[in-house]
This record gives sequence, structure tokens and C-alpha cells, in this order.
Amino acid sequence: MHFYQADPTLENYWRGVILFGRNVASYKFALAHALYEVDKTSSDLVTLEQLAVPFSRHLCQHLLHAPKQITSRGSKYLESCVQFNNGEITQDKLTEITVRLGFNNVIDAFHNVNSGEIEKRFFVDERKTNSGIRLTENFYQLGERQQYQNLAFETTARWNLVEQAWTMGISRHLLNVEFDANDQLLYSRVNARRVNITSCRDSLNGYQKGRCFYCFRPISLTPGHSELADVDHFIPWMARDEVPNINGVWNLVLACKCCNRGEAGKSARLPGQKLLARLYARNEYFIQSKLPLHETIINQTGRLPEQRRNYLVNNWNIARLRLFHTWEPQAEGEAIF
Repeated sequence: MHFYQADPTLENYWRGVILFGRNVASYKFALAHALYEVDKTSSDLVTLEQLAVPFSRHLCQHLLHAPKQITSRGSKYLESCVQFNNGEITQDKLTEITVRLGFNNVIDAFHNVNSGEIEKRFFVDERKTNSGIRLTENFYQLGERQQYQNLAFETTARWNLVEQAWTMGISRHLLNVEFDANDQLLYSRVNARRVNITSCRDSLNGYQKGRCFYCFRPISLTPGHSELADVDHFIPWMARDEVPNINGVWNLVLACKCCNRGEAGKSARLPGQKLLARLYARNEYFIQSKLPLHETIINQTGRLPEQRRNYLVNNWNIARLRLFHTWEPQAEGEAIF
């Protein structure tokens, strides 16, 4: 897959799993969160019993606000999680059920993306021999990477997007995700009722590989961090009267503060045509990521690749007449998408 082949770092292989893996249940996200919490200073063997507590906790928390966590009609395991939430079974009982039922498919499927396994494994399956999984050196190295702190935010955001699409339970052509600039949130509408989904920053960051869209400087998702990303309109807000749906996900990128509002930054100027091609490439990652961003981009920009490309070019030309001046960033890193 071009996403991680173009920049084959461990964090991008991991993002490939989270952002592009096929989802028939949310167990992959729960397993990722459980792995974030693993004690990396002890044995590389993690038993199913050790995984069961954080794995089930994250699922139980999500079930409280999103009862649909699987595409099939039912799940005995999720029924047990609901029973725990209702106070009908104990944590020990839930842990026992999780060990027995919770990991049946997710461990086998975790590394699969686009009907094949990614080239880097983060654990190996030792359920038959040691009742658990064994973490690989890749996982330990991932934990030392600069981008590691962003991955939990990205996983939660992707989980929220997927479960909202399942919860809406409507025809895919009706799915749409919009942006609230005041709250920095992505939201959808169900029968004219607004439903907040997740942080816009956390949702977009993985597709940009943790880098400023313009200069490729590393950015952060941690509140209060000096490199906390800005959410920016690629075609500036000043052109909102000429460009339709300027708040659409198709037009949102993450930028470092220098590029967005620094002395030599973009401000209200229009990014150049090379950056427009980069926006198209980023939006095609949304298409590959499936629901609901896939459906959103199709709704906003077109069903076919050429339609989507023309949509961007046409709106860029409209904005050029309004804004006149274009802008190019000072590169701070290697182009990776």
C-alpha cells in the first residue's frame, strides 16, 4: 500500500492497520489500546489474561455511548460486556469471558490490510503454546518513536468515526462528516440532529503521518504541547462565499503554527498547485480508509477520481480569482505524501 510504502516507518505500518484495516467489529481498536497500556519493561510475553482487562474496559466504555460495535446481528462476547456495564457480572467473570471469547478473531486479523498482511509484525500469536502473544522488537521500537504519543489519539478518533457510521445505520450515500471550527470537532447529522463524533485533529493526523501538511514538520495532538497542530482550511476561509462547503473534510488539513499563522505563513493566501496535488493525494487516503470518510469525500467531491481531482482544481481556480496571491511553505522535512 502506497501509504506506508512511500514512508515505511513503524508508525506508518501501525497506522495502516488502524486507518485502512477492514472493520467488521471494533475489536482491533480495543486491542490497539490494550497494547498501548502494556508494561514494556517486563516480559515480551503478554498473556490473554493481561490483555483482557484493558481490552474489555475500552469496549465497555465505548458500548456506553455506541451500542453497535459489530456489523453482525449479535455477539455473545459483547453481550457479556453489556452485562458488566449493567452490573450483572463481575470484572473477574468478564475477564474470564474475554480470555475465552474476546480474542478469537482479532489476533489473527490484526496485521491484515487490504486482504494481505503488512510487512512489519508487532506481535506473534502464541495462544496455543503460551496462552498469549509475544511482542516483537518492532513494537518496542514503535514505543520509542516520536509519533508514538499521537497513536492513541488517532486510534480513538478512528474508532469513533467507524462506530458512528455503524450507529447511523443509513444508506452509505447519505453519510457525511462536517467540521465545527469553534469546537474543532467533526460531526454528522441524523434527521437534522447534530451528533458530535470526535476531534478533528485526532482524525486527520494519521492520514498526514503526524506531519504538518505544508512543511512536514512533526506535529502533536497533545493539548498544551508547543507543537500542537492547527486545523487549517486549505482554500482559505476568506473564499467561503465563492467556494461551496469550505468547511468540508476535503478542505481541512493540519498545519504547524509557523505555516498556518507565522510571520511567513499561509494566512489568507492560497497554497500553490503542487500543494493542491498533495491535497488530492491526502483525500484519496480517505477514500481507501472506507466509512465514513470514504463516503464523505465522495459526497463532497465526486464518485470518480477524475471528478474529485476536477472538483479541487475548479475550486482552487475560483479561489485564485478571489485571493490572487499564492503561497509556498519552507520545507522542514521530506515529502511523504
